[in-house]
Amino acid sequence: MSRSLLPVLVVLAAIVAIWYAAAIPVNAPWQESIYQRADETDVPFSRFVLDTWNQDRPVLPTAHQVFRELYNTTIAVSPTVPRSLVFHAWVTLSATMAGFGMGTVLGIGLAVLIVHNHAMNRSLMPWIVASQTIPILALAPLIVVIGFNLFTGQLGMPTEPARFLSKALISAYLSFFPVTVGMVKGLRAPERIQLDLMHTYHASATQTFFKLRWPSALPYLFTSMKVGVAASLVGTIVGELPTGAVAGLGARLLAGSYYGQTVQIWSALFAASILAALLVIAVGLVERLVNKRLGARAA
Repeated sequence: MSRSLLPVLVVLAAIVAIWYAAAIPVNAPWQESIYQRADETDVPFSRFVLDTWNQDRPVLPTAHQVFRELYNTTIAVSPTVPRSLVFHAWVTLSATMAGFGMGTVLGIGLAVLIVHNHAMNRSLMPWIVASQTIPILALAPLIVVIGFNLFTGQLGMPTEPARFLSKALISAYLSFFPVTVGMVKGLRAPERIQLDLMHTYHASATQTFFKLRWPSALPYLFTSMKVGVAASLVGTIVGELPTGAVAGLGARLLAGSYYGQTVQIWSALFAASILAALLVIAVGLVERLVNKRLGARAA
């Protein structure tokens, strides 16, 4: 364990050192202007460095500023108040899980159609690949505007559920692609001799699917789900930006950019990365449980 942990700690220490070193020249112009307004000259370099690392609104916040903000907005406050990052993370997480669920079901369904129908393979697969060539930053406002107007106007939904579903659609759009590609690969993983053996046993197409193709596809499914859940979180955060949302990590990022609160922006980014890591770990735990229960081979 120590052998595997040491390289990670070395890389982490190098990143932190580069981070602090970069903060000095990036924050230096503003710090120099502060000294000029205060008519201070001949400031020691050690004080100058410490001042660039502890500005109220730095261009590049340092690690201790970001983690202090994380502490103040997670542990030091109630998770039910809008100032809490836990509160905003839950808003983002709920839409992420809804979109990830829709994207996973859609991806599995499309993969089954593609594998079992040659016409679907030739017609659907190129469009699925082409759908990911459109930048999500350009597509998200369209989905939000169309979806929000459809849900509130045609279906008569309240504002918040309509905003929630609009974000979930963007999340599903980003998550279905890796699941589809991974499942297509997994469902086609059985070798010809295995399929011939099932045919020899007079297995039906349904029996072949559940007894051979599905167990073979499980490692590919969970691997693609790990990619899809991270992409789903990105889609939710991007979807929160044009909705005018007041809650969620995307809204937290937007508010920080409006008021020049770079520490708030960085803390929200760290919260998003931590949330993404937890989601990937959760998918990995489910994978272990399913593999242990069904005896599927590990990825």
